[in-house]
Amino acid sequence: MGVALKDIVVSRELDMDELHGRVVAMDAYNIIYQFLASIRQQDGKPLVDSKGRVTSHLSGILYRNANLLEAGIKPVYVFDGKPDIMKEGTLEKRKERKIDAWNEYEKALEEGDMERARTKAMQTSRMTKEIIESGDRLLELMGIPRVYAPGEGESQAAFLSMSGDAWAVGSQDFDSLLCGAPRLVRNLTITGRRKLPGRNEYRQVQPELILLEETLDEHGITREQLVDIAILCGTDYNEGVKGIGPKRGLQYVREHGSLEGVLEARGEEVGNYEAIRELFLKPHVTRDYRIKFGSPRIREIRTFLCDEHDFTPERMESVFQKLSEISEGNKQSSLLSFS
Repeated sequence: MGVALKDIVVSRELDMDELHGRVVAMDAYNIIYQFLASIRQQDGKPLVDSKGRVTSHLSGILYRNANLLEAGIKPVYVFDGKPDIMKEGTLEKRKERKIDAWNEYEKALEEGDMERARTKAMQTSRMTKEIIESGDRLLELMGIPRVYAPGEGESQAAFLSMSGDAWAVGSQDFDSLLCGAPRLVRNLTITGRRKLPGRNEYRQVQPELILLEETLDEHGITREQLVDIAILCGTDYNEGVKGIGPKRGLQYVREHGSLEGVLEARGEEVGNYEAIRELFLKPHVTRDYRIKFGSPRIREIRTFLCDEHDFTPERMESVFQKLSEISEGNKQSSLLSFS
């Protein structure tokens, strides 16, 4: 779900050329889930191999990252660790929504409403250990570094950005800003058109850059106050205060100075807000990681996808050619660096 701060962050459109040579830390679970939801068959079912194993995410990872690497962007994928206990309520609600969506999906199939069936099927996407491990393996074969967070991937990605090991965090969510990421790039993993939720309509999307300091300076607030606004609106750890969105939350925090001031003035309560603050201001992260980029191992990628997961070799030739050119370019760069 993430935090709904779109209406108050300061952003600008970003040209992909501005990201050439930049390291961007990405929340692996977030992106893999996007692929599981969007890459599906006509009836809404995910792509699978002959053994019934889901492969939608592998297709997304391959093509998306081949394009990023070709553009000179250096992605680092950050995998979630154990979720905080305070997130259990959110996770339980997500499970319930998936069950409801599955029931509606089956009903839509019975009625022959394929558009609605596909929309509902997208809401049933489920992350499994097998999906995570196969996605991790493909990223390794593509020479893309992975970092394994002890807690939330967004928090760890923000830490990489704050430490200078990444230039920005790449995500659709705003949580990394609350965790201190100086830069957030949105729509980096979406190109061209994006389907509007629940509607058979599309709109053009453009990568955008959000600078934390610009947002704070624009509104005359601190990062701590931005976190307080997020808690008022609702996070993955709390439902927020009814009737308060980002604009109103900003107004109240500026008037009363802090979350405590807003709650006292309005006679409202938010349980465990101090602990929620800590999750954003002092997140559980690790320094035990190594970021090293490699060249795509074409033969092993071909074996993994075509032999093990039934990808059609003929359909893969264009992306294999692209990866070969990337690998050759890496070799040339290495030779020049030693000349």
